[in-house]
Amino acid sequence: MKKTLLLLTILLSNGMASTVLAQETTYRLSTHILDISRGIPAQNVQVDLFKNPAQSNEWQFLKSEKTNENGRIANFVPTDGKENGVYKLRFHTTPYFQSQNLKSVYPYIEVVFEISGTGHYHIPITVSANGYSTYKGN
Repeated sequence: MKKTLLLLTILLSNGMASTVLAQETTYRLSTHILDISRGIPAQNVQVDLFKNPAQSNEWQFLKSEKTNENGRIANFVPTDGKENGVYKLRFHTTPYFQSQNLKSVYPYIEVVFEISGTGHYHIPITVSANGYSTYKGN
């Protein structure tokens, strides 16, 4: 599981600053986008997370994030004991390819997967304007 630490800087009554550890959060899900046509991470791509609690056609929107400079999002699905289930990541690839003056055959890419048991799930994609691939990473 990926852990995120939250550090807070507080101002003490004597005017000095002090940094304290405020919270530790672990996450069950992360993703990564690698642009294989350019050989670099895909930055600033919006990725939406959905959950299908009843395993039907009803998807519940949970969160939206953008990939960082390394093409990664590490803070999807905090560990809270209720994270098992069927999920979908929607990668908004059109704006990414438009910024390169490319037209993609895929207006967006959706990857559906199931989280069960314990452990971290890393669901990355490799992408080009005319293809993509996914796998369960670590």
